Amino acid sequence: MKHWYIFCKTELLIEQTPEGNYRVPEGEEPPIHLEPWESVRRIYPDDEDGASVHAVLVNTPPRLPSEKFEMCGLRKSYYKLSQQQYLKAGKCQEILYWDFNTKFCGVCGAPMKMHTAISKRCTQCGKEVWPQLATAVIVLVHREDKVLLVHARNFKSDFYGLVAGFVETGETLEEAVEREVMEETGISITNIRYFGSQPWPYPCGLMVGFHADYVQGDIHLQQSELSRGGWFDREHLPQIPEKLSIARMLIDDWL
Repeated sequence: MKHWYIFCKTELLIEQTPEGNYRVPEGEEPPIHLEPWESVRRIYPDDEDGASVHAVLVNTPPRLPSEKFEMCGLRKSYYKLSQQQYLKAGKCQEILYWDFNTKFCGVCGAPMKMHTAISKRCTQCGKEVWPQLATAVIVLVHREDKVLLVHARNFKSDFYGLVAGFVETGETLEEAVEREVMEETGISITNIRYFGSQPWPYPCGLMVGFHADYVQGDIHLQQSELSRGGWFDREHLPQIPEKLSIARMLIDDWL
């Protein structure tokens, strides 16, 4: 049995079951017609039920085989698929994104060719590349019975999230947390403690979550990054992130 993770841009083909649930399509053959240039990638490891995982990126929205199929954004699929299939869909999306963006060698410009399931080798100079991860930290800062919540300028809705940012070369995760909080809000923190991590395939991230405690300083928002921010207690929370994000997991842990 094969599970088919078929993407068009960031939308995933899913199938409704007779019971009304959703899953990725399964079968020995793909559920839609694939063009010769739309290559299928075998993704390892296989699913827990022993089904092999196959990912493919199609160039145009596919003709759906029947009404039980639909195209669903990867984020929205979190609320329709099982946790296992959502996470696998994220991995497939990351592999496809990497595959699409590494057609040619960054050293000599020659075509790249798959070497292993997750690596490519240049056909001319032999340079090898693997999927890249953009590691970011995210932190819930505590001040007595309140926490620091911020609204980033790139948020598409009115919810408040947490201070976050990418880890820079040569720094630890804890140093990145301390730096990002200072850069974005002007406050200093202590007692940085690890909470958990989360794959973030939008398009190729790893979010590492922390709790931390306020030390001193007034909030001075980095205007290029944040539009609003402040301290909130449990009874006066603004709109908070949706449940798929580690930001929400950190807030729920505090609550």
